[in-house]
Amino acid sequence: MSNETNALAQIHRQIMWNRLIAVVEEQAQIMIRTAFSTTVREAGDLSAGIFDLHGRMIAQAVTGTPGHVNSMAESVGHFLKKFPTTVMRPGDHYITNDPWLGTGHLHDLTVVTPAFHDGQIVGLLANTAHVIDIGGLGMGPDGRSVFEEGMYIPIVRCFEQGKPNETFFDFIRAGSRLPVELEGDIYSLCACNDAAVHRLSEMMGEFEMTSLDPLAQFIFDSSRRATLAEIAKIPRGSFDNEIFSDGYDEPVRLSARMTILEDAIEVDFTGTSGLSPRGINVPPAYCRAYSCFGIKCVVAPEVPNNWASLEPFRMKIPEGCILNAPHPYPVSVRHVTGHLLPDLMMGCLHQVVPDRVTAEGSSSLWNPPLKGGSSVSGQARGNRPVVGDFEIITFNSGGTGARPGSDGLNATAFPSGVRTMPVEATENVAPIIIWRKELKPDSGGAGHTRGGTGQIMEIATKGDLEYAVNASFDRIAHAPKGREGGLEGGNGVVTLKTGKKLRAKGFQVIPDGDRLILELPGGGGMGDPTTRDPAMVALDVRDGLVSVENARTLYKVAVTAEGVVDSVATTTLRG
Repeated sequence: MSNETNALAQIHRQIMWNRLIAVVEEQAQIMIRTAFSTTVREAGDLSAGIFDLHGRMIAQAVTGTPGHVNSMAESVGHFLKKFPTTVMRPGDHYITNDPWLGTGHLHDLTVVTPAFHDGQIVGLLANTAHVIDIGGLGMGPDGRSVFEEGMYIPIVRCFEQGKPNETFFDFIRAGSRLPVELEGDIYSLCACNDAAVHRLSEMMGEFEMTSLDPLAQFIFDSSRRATLAEIAKIPRGSFDNEIFSDGYDEPVRLSARMTILEDAIEVDFTGTSGLSPRGINVPPAYCRAYSCFGIKCVVAPEVPNNWASLEPFRMKIPEGCILNAPHPYPVSVRHVTGHLLPDLMMGCLHQVVPDRVTAEGSSSLWNPPLKGGSSVSGQARGNRPVVGDFEIITFNSGGTGARPGSDGLNATAFPSGVRTMPVEATENVAPIIIWRKELKPDSGGAGHTRGGTGQIMEIATKGDLEYAVNASFDRIAHAPKGREGGLEGGNGVVTLKTGKKLRAKGFQVIPDGDRLILELPGGGGMGDPTTRDPAMVALDVRDGLVSVENARTLYKVAVTAEGVVDSVATTTLRG
């Protein structure tokens, strides 16, 4: 083959690769447009991707979370063990929410669908979505085993050759507090896969393809080669780091030793705390998902995410540690622990490529499950009405860590990447009023670049009637750390408006007439705060992100009440 012909073939394959990504992105967008749960429709807590017949992820949608995408990358292989491709038929859909075969807890549904072209199976479409209710105790850390946390769906057919499995849907409807929403979400997941199957067949017809294998091999070879080239740029060695989570009853230590090899990066989690009796444990696939994401963000962020680009990142997760929970340990809020793993990875990488790494951020989502009605209040007391039955989750985030050349992002989800739910969307589907939602001053860690700020939320029901929160918050006792002289971000706080302090985790009732106050943590700062440009400090003061007092005490910048730098006083403060 001539160089010119070979170059044209390369371009042709690249176009097909881009089209494949367009197929799975359309898959994700259809799910968002048709979903019943606000977790999918408003927050984008989902994943979508295409796999070869060996269960290897070829491409993923841009829309989605690393915990879903990278866990889903492992889950399709489990489906194939139960339902080999030889028994799959057009119109079949397979589903599970098994935390050890899917994405880590029962609230995530994973659906796998065979893709046929010209009568032959050519690939598999898969997706994952977080649903609001799956029965049981609801999404919270209080369960003592996975059996208390909700309905457990093994890998089963939910549709067979286009026809719904009515027995399956009878069980689903009977086991959920929100049967319409849950059934609607399952139809949504299957519908978006059907659309992707159709688009994939169109694409293969357009490019006269009879198999995905040559394109998949091109993608895998290119991605692996690019990832190994990036790893080769990093000095060899082993690097240790640790992070502490608030835990449930006691702090949790996350420990890692990262070893940079010529052709791989290996992480050993020896020294990590043991299993918890509560639902903050992490199944190993979820540990690998967020650990790989944290490494990839630093080492090879431009390389597309697929089976081959993830393969060089390898994890050793000791048995009995909180990051390797066996069945049937409770895992409902595994994200509270798992979302700290990218910060743990970056702490290792900071020792070798400091210019690529951020300070620690708030990391763990603050997504309080809220519920009210008979399950909380029982009978009305003293002629006081009871709020109607409801169950809702609202996704919110604190600040991200400062970056070497930029401030952290305010109230932005990292590493999950989910969108913050609009207040109006929550209030539209539940009798909830969010009276206050604003950035929290002085919560971003001071530094040459400032950590992103957290936020303050004030939440009540209509009429300030009694309701409950299934708290699963972190970074309250252990604030995000800064780097290179930057200060730590602000701690999270959970209280009632009357002043009572609430626990960071667990089911708790907000009494009649009171409101839940959430103060989300801010990200850590990067570099010496006294080297920050005084004009930037003054801008932060004018924007309400930094107080005049902290500008003086932490940044050594004197700012007038009007938000103008007092140059003479600042020169004196900075010596």
